[in-house]
Amino acid sequence: MQNYDPKLLPASFVPFTASSAFKEKQRVLIPEKAKSQTVVFLSSIKALFDTLKITDGMTLSFHHHLRNGDYVFNMVMEEIKKRNLKNMHLAPSAIFPNNQVLSELIENGNVTDITTNYLNGPVAETIGKGLMKGLLIMDTHGGRARAIESGDLKIDVAILSAPAVDLKGNGNGIEGPSACGSLGYAISDLKYAKKVVLVTDSIIDSLKRVDLPCEYVDYVVKLDKIGDPKGIVSGTTKITKDPIGLKIARNTAKLLDELDFIKDGMSMQTGAGGTSLAVAQYVKEKMQDKHIKGSFASGGITGYIVDMLNEGLFEKLYDVQCFDLQAVESIKNNPAHLPMSASVYANPYDPEVIVDKLDFVILGATEIDTNFNVNVTTDSKGLIIGGSGGHSDTAYGAKVTIITSALLKSRLSIVKDKVTTVTTPGEDVDILVTERGIAVNPKRTNLLEKLAGSKLPLVPIEKLLETSQRIAGTPKRIELKDKVIGLVRYRDGSIIDLLYQYK
Repeated sequence: MQNYDPKLLPASFVPFTASSAFKEKQRVLIPEKAKSQTVVFLSSIKALFDTLKITDGMTLSFHHHLRNGDYVFNMVMEEIKKRNLKNMHLAPSAIFPNNQVLSELIENGNVTDITTNYLNGPVAETIGKGLMKGLLIMDTHGGRARAIESGDLKIDVAILSAPAVDLKGNGNGIEGPSACGSLGYAISDLKYAKKVVLVTDSIIDSLKRVDLPCEYVDYVVKLDKIGDPKGIVSGTTKITKDPIGLKIARNTAKLLDELDFIKDGMSMQTGAGGTSLAVAQYVKEKMQDKHIKGSFASGGITGYIVDMLNEGLFEKLYDVQCFDLQAVESIKNNPAHLPMSASVYANPYDPEVIVDKLDFVILGATEIDTNFNVNVTTDSKGLIIGGSGGHSDTAYGAKVTIITSALLKSRLSIVKDKVTTVTTPGEDVDILVTERGIAVNPKRTNLLEKLAGSKLPLVPIEKLLETSQRIAGTPKRIELKDKVIGLVRYRDGSIIDLLYQYK
């Protein structure tokens, strides 16, 4: 599968060939960082920059567990701006709309390169206009862990928000006024960055649990406030009331039942969006009707999935990030609600990788083409509106990958002849469920055989494309500029697509 001209690929990168190609290579592990003998406590970001001598061209990494409520990333950006540092490479696990100060730093040449898993808001627009001097590299959640542990992503200083820190310099995410729950995306940074800094607003005598062990920590910065936990609820975390979304969710649950995935020991992952949560609701009802107990649910965890755990429908939860405050409270108090690192979650080379143990995953799509390639990185105009996150990771790992979406969004069909950007390859996408029909990837003959005789509205994906064009017409394909502004890096490190400056 080739969605771009390989001549445009920078020399140090390799093109994507297949989602299973990683099996042909050995895991690469650089040595973990030297253990710290003592942890130095500081009282400001300024003091941190002075002490560590942060200079032009360094790579700084961050996690995004406080999401839209994070203050630390912006404070560091302001310090870079004050010192007029140049050519900085930033490696946050995600960038949100509240990080708009970064746009100014990009335009001024303070920041020239960014590696991240997810990006939306003003910064995405700035990069999309071609205003960043270097490249944007967009990883998957598992791919970022792989990139760090292999040395592909070398981090000079990891600046990690830690809601609570003890007197030895251990940190966690479950205590303190800014508690955000799991710190799964920070673990690779902690182990492999040259220097590690915890930034906290709560220093206590001892921690209930250690997520960030002090032997990896060099500095702790104590601030008045590191963030607003209410900001972790970014987007929809409530079940949809939209009739179209509910119809899609009902049919998805029926489909899973007919495919015999709703059974004792089942494992699942759903997103935090309204339709995904509605799928969880209908799956829950079927589990209750059949007196079924699942083994685990995983991923980013919402209060709704916590309720399923508390009601005895799952044995445990594996949590890489908390999507709401109910999940934060649960991971603090329930021993069956387990934190996991991004590597254990989704790194293709991690021997314990959780995504490979999933029975099914429910995912969304901005676009899906007739070869079942999915785009969750850009919109149809080429503007960056997200990124893989765990999309590609879970799609590869789960036994069945289901995309749920309304057929039309803002009068535009989600089904295309060809997606604008490939995030997840079609070889790992099994079924598309829309309100106007369900399309099964024809390569999944085993699923089609199981569904023979089903009363569900099964149609070829080409038929869904025809239906959408009949309703909304055929949109003119948007022309993008030739300038490559970024790379979409698949979980194994290969480049699955390119990002272009939009007109």
